Amino acid sequence: MTTSDTTALPSRREQNKLATRRAIADAALAMLRSKGAGNFTVEDIAEEAGVSRRTFFNYFPSLEAALASVTEGFLDHALEQFRLRPSDEPILDSARAALMALADPMTVSPMAELFSLTHDNRALVRSELEAWDHCTMQIIDAARLRLGPDVDELYLRALAGSIISCGKAAMSVWFEQHGPDLSPESLASLRQHLIDAIGLLGSGFAAPAPQGPASRGTQPAAAPQHSA
Repeated sequence: MTTSDTTALPSRREQNKLATRRAIADAALAMLRSKGAGNFTVEDIAEEAGVSRRTFFNYFPSLEAALASVTEGFLDHALEQFRLRPSDEPILDSARAALMALADPMTVSPMAELFSLTHDNRALVRSELEAWDHCTMQIIDAARLRLGPDVDELYLRALAGSIISCGKAAMSVWFEQHGPDLSPESLASLRQHLIDAIGLLGSGFAAPAPQGPASRGTQPAAAPQHSA
């Protein structure tokens, strides 16, 4: 059984709002790419997106929030895949499968580029961390829906926090290894790091096997989990 049968398609109005929000986020990333952090304004983003300043603030409270939404977009996409998983599947199996369903490495490109461009800017790093925190609450809600209202709150929060910490660790290791490289090979590595990090969580962080030529790129298996 999956949740796909209960997922309603967005209305035309909702689709238009999503398109506008995405256009503003794309414009913010384009400004960051071309001008660098601290060298553009909300007005610049609005002009690039083809909207008014007022429309910008209808969607985002700040320039930083518009940029953070790039990360939120990827995490929301992963959560959509999670919600399509069978309701009786262990949570971490579903989380790992959701990431594997995003088969095109380019799906992580905007998030990877944002991380590369903002890693040394405190204000933007803080805003990006808030995006991860936003996803933490969404994971809690999705897990509660899956497991029922009586599931232990500590379990939910520890689970969501652990998943998000694994995502952050994967991003950090990827950047240390590849820097600002956004080639398909580099992005494939990031996607694999995200998948492997969830696999490590599912295995209870069992000691990894030595990374020889034959074992490199293998994925750790997930262990049985709480299935309340």
